[in-house]
Amino acid sequence: MIIIFMIIVAAILVCIDQMIKLWAVGELATNGISKPFIKFGDTEIIDFTYTENTGAAFGIMSDKQWFTIGVASVGLILFTIYMLKCYRESKFAMIVSAVVISGGIGNLIDRIRCGYVVDYFEVKLFDFAIFNFADVCVTVGVFLLVIYFLFFQEPEKDKLKSRKPGRRRY
Repeated sequence: MIIIFMIIVAAILVCIDQMIKLWAVGELATNGISKPFIKFGDTEIIDFTYTENTGAAFGIMSDKQWFTIGVASVGLILFTIYMLKCYRESKFAMIVSAVVISGGIGNLIDRIRCGYVVDYFEVKLFDFAIFNFADVCVTVGVFLLVIYFLFFQEPEKDKLKSRKPGRRRY
């Protein structure tokens, strides 16, 4: 049941990502404008600004689409295999993994379909890369997984000690 839930979560997040990107292309790229998104008084925090990223994070590996498609595909496959092997250990980790996978899929769709990733969140408070909803999914998901694995996952040796003698777990 948890796998079905994870697929639904990932599908919903990919749809949200693609809908926002369609809006960004139609509204921002077509008109060549930025729109304020989060603002306090006269201080702009985040704007919607359209850009096309032909590289990976922060524009590295620009114009190496087949490489970035390959790396993203292999990463998604490995992450999915790991998730499917370990899904019984932590529902939280698996749902967060679905969030990471959805972000990877959202950007992979752009790379394959357009040859670039549509980015639109621009942090105006300080100089930072322009990014998108899929990037947020990957970043927040990986951050939560790191916190989980560092502080909440039961170490392997403790798992072995907590099992009852004579019982094997397959």
